[in-house]
Amino acid sequence: MSQPAATLSKPNLAVEFAGLKLKNPLMPASGTFGYGQEFAPYLDLNRLGAIVTKGLSLKPKAGNPTPRIAETVSGMLNAIGLQNVGVDAFIYEKMPFLAQFDSPVIVNFFGNTQDEYCEVAARLDVVPGVAALEMNISCPNVKQGGIVFGTDPKAVFEVVSAVRKRMKKPLIVKLTPNVTDIRITAQAAEDAGADVISLINTITGMSVDVRSRKPRIANVIGGLSGPGIRPIAVRMTHQVVQTVKIPVIGIGGIMRAEDALEFLIVGARAVQVGTANFVDPNAMQTILDDLRVFCIEQGVSDINDLIGSLQL
Repeated sequence: MSQPAATLSKPNLAVEFAGLKLKNPLMPASGTFGYGQEFAPYLDLNRLGAIVTKGLSLKPKAGNPTPRIAETVSGMLNAIGLQNVGVDAFIYEKMPFLAQFDSPVIVNFFGNTQDEYCEVAARLDVVPGVAALEMNISCPNVKQGGIVFGTDPKAVFEVVSAVRKRMKKPLIVKLTPNVTDIRITAQAAEDAGADVISLINTITGMSVDVRSRKPRIANVIGGLSGPGIRPIAVRMTHQVVQTVKIPVIGIGGIMRAEDALEFLIVGARAVQVGTANFVDPNAMQTILDDLRVFCIEQGVSDINDLIGSLQL
C-alpha cells in the first residue's frame, strides 16, 4: 500500500514463499558466490535474503581447462565446468561456516544421470541448516547421448519427479533459457513437483580473439551472463509467471536495484544476483540499500505490493 514518502522510513522488504522466510528478496546466483565464505570479508551475509551455494555434484569436479572466463560487451562468457568440492566436503567443511548466519541456505546441485541427481538430493535434504535445494537441470544426460536434461520437457518431468520423491525440503528447479519455449519446460517442472522455479541460467554463447583467431575460452562455447541478457530474462520470467502457479525467482543481469525491480514487477517473488558480484563483491548490499530508498521515495510500505504489479 502506498504511503506519503515523508511518513515511511522502514519499508517491509521481507518476502515469503514455499515455506521460506526471507528478510528481503535478494540472494546470490549459484556459481557466482562460492560457498559464501569467499564473500564474507566484503559484505554481511546476514543481510542477504538467502545464501545460494555453488552447484554441488556427488563427487568433486575439477572443472574445465583455462581460460574459463572472458568479458564481452555488456556481459561475461564463462565455462567453469561446474568445478566444486563435492557433497561430502560441502557437508563437513563448508556447511559449518554457513550455519553461523541466520539467512536461509539454499544449496544448488546437479548430476549427469537421474540416479546422481537423486542421490545428491537425498544426501543434502537431511543436512541441518539447509533450507532448500536448487536443482540445476542444465546438465547433459550421459545415459542419453549428452542431451541436456533441461531442454527436453519429458526429461525435465522425469528427473524432477524422481528427485521430488527423494527429498522433503522445498525444491527449486533452475531452468535453462536455451529452449524454444521456456513455458513448456516450466510447466513440466511444476507438474513434476517443483515448489519454486528459478530462471534464467546462462545463454549459450561464443567469443573469438580476432588476432589469435582462437576462441576466448578454452571450452570454445560457454554461458553468457550479465546486463546484456536481462531483457531476455525479464521476458522469460514474465512468461513463466503467467504459466505456472508456483513462485518464481528471477535471474539475469541484475546490476542495480532498478534491474531487480523489473523482475519483481513482472511477478518474481525474489531475485538472484550473479555477474554483478564479479564486478563489485559488495553489489548486493548496494542493491538492497537502493531497493529500500526506492520504496521510501515511491511511498511503498511493503515490497510485496510491487510483486506482480506490472501494468499492461
